[in-house]
Amino acid sequence: MLSPMQEPTPQRPRTVVVGVHLPGVTDGEQASSLDEIARLAKTLGLDVVTRVTQKRTSLAAAAVVGEGKLHELASWTGGSGVVPSGAQTPRKKNVEPAERVERPTEAPDGGPLATVIVVDHDLTPSQARNMERATGAEVLDRTAVILEIFHRHARTREARAQVEMARLVYMAPRLRESGRANERQRGGAGVKAKGAGESSLELDRRKIRDRMAELREELRAIEHESRTRRRRRGTELSAVALVGYTNAGKSSLMRGLTGSDVHVADKLFATLDTTVRALHPEARPGILVSDTVGFIKKLPHGLVASFRSTLEQARDADLLVQVVDASDPAFRAQMEVTGSVLEELGAGDAPRLVALNKIDRLSPPEREALAVEHPDAILLSARDPADVAALRARIVEHFERDMVEDELVVPYAQARLVSEVHASCRVLSESHDELGTHVRVRAPSEVLARLRTAL
Repeated sequence: MLSPMQEPTPQRPRTVVVGVHLPGVTDGEQASSLDEIARLAKTLGLDVVTRVTQKRTSLAAAAVVGEGKLHELASWTGGSGVVPSGAQTPRKKNVEPAERVERPTEAPDGGPLATVIVVDHDLTPSQARNMERATGAEVLDRTAVILEIFHRHARTREARAQVEMARLVYMAPRLRESGRANERQRGGAGVKAKGAGESSLELDRRKIRDRMAELREELRAIEHESRTRRRRRGTELSAVALVGYTNAGKSSLMRGLTGSDVHVADKLFATLDTTVRALHPEARPGILVSDTVGFIKKLPHGLVASFRSTLEQARDADLLVQVVDASDPAFRAQMEVTGSVLEELGAGDAPRLVALNKIDRLSPPEREALAVEHPDAILLSARDPADVAALRARIVEHFERDMVEDELVVPYAQARLVSEVHASCRVLSESHDELGTHVRVRAPSEVLARLRTAL
């Protein structure tokens, strides 16, 4: 009997990644997109064994790729490589059976057959079904993969509700070709009760609509709670939001900037829930840092809509720190994706500091070139405490630009206000005389105005 340390690990499903190289997409962009979908598959726990690509002017209407590529896919999965006759018109009767095709029993690499196909595009229900029939494998498109990752990584009540909403949005239109539309309608014996005459498909659609309505109410309530918490934190606290492409290193920087024990993993979408912590060492006035969900190319619109309340942390922030994985060859395209999502959220014009992360993976000449290309950015490694300290200094410097230096005199009768001055201002000096406590401070003008009103 094997001890717990000797137990074999479960075999990860062998997977084939499929991509169509469309016009207007460069070779580098195509390679980067395939690398990304392969990493998404790995995050999902799949073992990518090969990639099948084809240049086309558009996705094949029937099964994404042409007949030759379908046969190549089938050699990895053990399918026939043929879309059965009449597959696109399932209601047609008396269809001749498909011609028998010799099916492989092992993959071309000599290993077991692949059981999953991941397609780097969004598919129609008929395209996914036809590909499954031709290959005998489960087919997941890009959106399905991302949704499943979000589903597995959601931890809080808010994230779970947001992911469920996005999954229902994705699922709803795919019910129409589920093959259940021709089931006998259900009705009462001469009495039309509620729901009578509805097909199973219509009942499923109604259940989804009802559940989506429940989730909208739940998300509205959660959003109201979140806004209330933000108000309680104080309107005078400055807010910084870390934004950027997934796996750029936001969580690592969050840990370094705040000293918090946030989850860090080398996976896409390792964290979904927004975390808010105070900058550490603590700044005066206080600065809050939030870590938002990562962005990605072709992020499903359903996810953007569902996570809108979470992403409001970025829209409402006083400063955005755009974290970029500078070691990724596609980082420029990733920066564009981040910019477009921020525009969609209404945060495109917010003050932004670019942090080019993971420079420890670059050579000195590459770092010099980056510094010339992005003169206003800060180059750093989240693993280097000195670099994190330099980023913290840049953040504090940003907020101090608009601060005003002034002196406040707090009478001894109002000595309790001294602690409030320390909490909301940067105290430069403090002295005492017969009038009270003299405090030389730097703070935003609105904070000074409020304190003067209270004196």
